[in-house]
Amino acid sequence: MKASFINKATTVSIFFTMTFGAFFAHGQSAREVVEKMDMKMRGEYSTQEMTMTIVRPSWKRSISMKSWSRGHKYAMILITAPAREKGQAFLKRDKEMWQWVPAIDRMIKIPPSMMGQSWMGSDFTNDDLVKESSVIYDYDHSFIGVETIDGRECHKIQLMPKEEAAVVWGKIILWITKKDFLELKAEFYDEDGSLINTQYMSDIKMLGGRLLPAHWEMVPEGEKGKKTIIQLEKADFDTPIPESFFSQQNMKRLR
Repeated sequence: MKASFINKATTVSIFFTMTFGAFFAHGQSAREVVEKMDMKMRGEYSTQEMTMTIVRPSWKRSISMKSWSRGHKYAMILITAPAREKGQAFLKRDKEMWQWVPAIDRMIKIPPSMMGQSWMGSDFTNDDLVKESSVIYDYDHSFIGVETIDGRECHKIQLMPKEEAAVVWGKIILWITKKDFLELKAEFYDEDGSLINTQYMSDIKMLGGRLLPAHWEMVPEGEKGKKTIIQLEKADFDTPIPESFFSQQNMKRLR
């Protein structure tokens, strides 16, 4: 009887260890780790300048842009080069997104069904750039392992979409450093569980007073010679941005 009790107790102990170990590490839940990473990259307010380079087997082209964000609800992107696309702007307000095209003097509303489409012909989606869906609120999070990338030990965290969430991806796996909460890698899967894109983040440096990966590469699965690179050049997380900044009227005035 005593041996049976010990075996049952051991089984229960192993069950709880396996169950809760999947959700907590070093006193933090998987969601808390993702929140800290997201806050470090985004902040309460964020102004950034970057260059995107779209690489294809026989050509490549670059797009320079500025971006602004306020929390999770508001985001704006302005293209500053090349000349033929300069002045185009993208606005996200809560769950709605618009594009301003000055060349044809037209404001275009981008429906939710288009969030998974390519942004400006790159390997990033509309959702990737303006973060219409939230890695915090639209997914359930769990620890699935620990791996080392470029000498930095990372939590490997799986994100599964909540039933009611309107998201692009059927699953996301993130590699986030234990020490500084830096995202170093992400895998994006469709609803059938097939890997679609892998994002690699490197060139860790101080930007806007924060240690951040400045070099991002999005690589589509099974498409040799294709990738999109974003180089983050400047960042400011200290200057407040009013909600009124994120308006259709302001999209037309941005420089």
